[in-house]
Amino acid sequence: MFFDNYIEHPNAKLNNSLLWEYNLSDFDFFKMRNLVVERVVERGWPNDFYFILNFYGLAEVKKAIKEIAYLNNKDMNFVSVVFDIPFNEMKCYTKKQLMKQHWNS
Repeated sequence: MFFDNYIEHPNAKLNNSLLWEYNLSDFDFFKMRNLVVERVVERGWPNDFYFILNFYGLAEVKKAIKEIAYLNNKDMNFVSVVFDIPFNEMKCYTKKQLMKQHWNS
């Protein structure tokens, strides 16, 4: 895995701008796990990935990635390769396969 050394970064902090619309002083990171992971996947830097891996653990991050409803193709491919998650286990992939494409060019 690309982030195998996340344990070596225990002091990694999450970039607050990823959750700009929330008041982080009373933000429940456990309740909003899927949102936090989604924002890091879409817009995060390596330090943000280190934070979520240290905070939630690898298994919980993988679980959250599988539950994300939408990711663009680039982000979907990235998490599939980096976290070794097959496409058919990701909600965003199965949902995308069900959508009818009108203009496929």
